[in-house]
Amino acid sequence: MKPNRFFLLLSFLVCYVINAQDELPLKMDNSKIKPLQKLLDSSLQTNLRDELASHPEWNQLIIQKKMAVGLVDLSNPEKVRFARVNGNHMMYAASLPKIAILLAAMDAIEKGALKETAEVKKDMRLMISKSDNAASTRMIDRVGYEKIEAVMTDPKYAFYDEHKGGGLWVGKRYGGGGDTNREPLKNLSHAATVTQVCRYYYLLANGKLVNQKRSMQMLDIMEDPELHHKFVNTLDQIAPNARLFRKSGSWRTYHSDSILVWGKDSNRRYILVALIDDANGEQIIRDLVKPIEKVLKKPVL
Repeated sequence: MKPNRFFLLLSFLVCYVINAQDELPLKMDNSKIKPLQKLLDSSLQTNLRDELASHPEWNQLIIQKKMAVGLVDLSNPEKVRFARVNGNHMMYAASLPKIAILLAAMDAIEKGALKETAEVKKDMRLMISKSDNAASTRMIDRVGYEKIEAVMTDPKYAFYDEHKGGGLWVGKRYGGGGDTNREPLKNLSHAATVTQVCRYYYLLANGKLVNQKRSMQMLDIMEDPELHHKFVNTLDQIAPNARLFRKSGSWRTYHSDSILVWGKDSNRRYILVALIDDANGEQIIRDLVKPIEKVLKKPVL
């Protein structure tokens, strides 16, 4: 091969790799996508724990198991770092688990069990972007509790695992009556753990929810949230150009948020999840973002 052709090919390959790591879903070799639990990083864990503990109100909630936080550093997709506090502590998560309905619906569509009509597409977007309860209930009725449970407990995903504290679960319609299918550990109707929600976003970012095509479709649905509170309120101010993929929830004192932040600068690319049982939870979630970004910028110990 002539030198100029070699360098052209090399340049193409370098650009391809860079673009593959800038786009979502990421185009990573399967051998490089490790289970998130195996990517626990002691340095990130220490920095996260210390930062949260430096805020007395947060520290008290963490001790009482009324606050859980999960963090995934995606600045280098080949060296992902994971940390969590109260990671496997399952809590009521209100509307956040609607992401479980979304995945179950996509799985059903892919398998031909649910028709991808204009109404279904509209309801999936309303369910996520506006957290519309009526749209969510219509999606639950289309898919069914059994299907949602089957997908959450599928060994391929294991987003709900009785042996690991539970996880993502939807077993009750939103804003309506009818039959229920509560999870077996705590009898919760809408549940989550920060570890399992982090895993959900991590697999989504890597195109591993259903397949690459459906993951892309799910990312499109979750991008540009129409509710600008909690994490999004702060990120609108400090990172207005970042891409945000998000689902939150609130009911009484239970406040939750989950987000995939994808900045133009690779140093602002991460997954952040918070579950809080406190009347001040919404404000705490807003206030979490800047300290978390400070944690991400700290050097590896």
